[in-house]
Amino acid sequence: MSKRDRSKPAAPVGVVMVRIVVAEDGTLAVTVDGAPFLPPEFSPPWRRGSFPAIVDAIREQTGSTIRVDVIETDGRTMTDFYTPRPRRTPPPEAQPVQQVSQSAVPVPAVPRLVQFAGSGMVPGEDVAVAIVIAHTETGPDGIARALIDSRYLDHAPTGEVILLGRISATVCIGAPQ
Repeated sequence: MSKRDRSKPAAPVGVVMVRIVVAEDGTLAVTVDGAPFLPPEFSPPWRRGSFPAIVDAIREQTGSTIRVDVIETDGRTMTDFYTPRPRRTPPPEAQPVQQVSQSAVPVPAVPRLVQFAGSGMVPGEDVAVAIVIAHTETGPDGIARALIDSRYLDHAPTGEVILLGRISATVCIGAPQ
């Protein structure tokens, strides 16, 4: 055990241990109580800018105080504690129970998909689709295609979609047809 390890205070009982190791390229390796904590499926690797999302997600999942140790590339370690956020909804017993008849149950709308395509990307690269609702990948021709549920466009005042090549930095902006 190094002198540095002995000088760290032990985490209080009931505290979730989070370890974030910063790599040279700025990506983060995150573990929660020793188990890997990965970004959501189809998302890029964790980066420094992901820190608030990481802390919020772990606090939400565990409902416990978390101790976060960030190990920088030069070996420096920074430690901080984050407490769970108070719940904004009243407990279930305080909410009134509503009776819903079968005829009042809404039928989910069937998505109407629209396509948007852009060229100039590197074949096979990861392409972000904004309003970031998904990621796609270019084909062997360097063209990225995104199928988008048109209901998402109802929330975008301009009705525009952005495709962003994560390697080529190519940006395609337009309205799907």
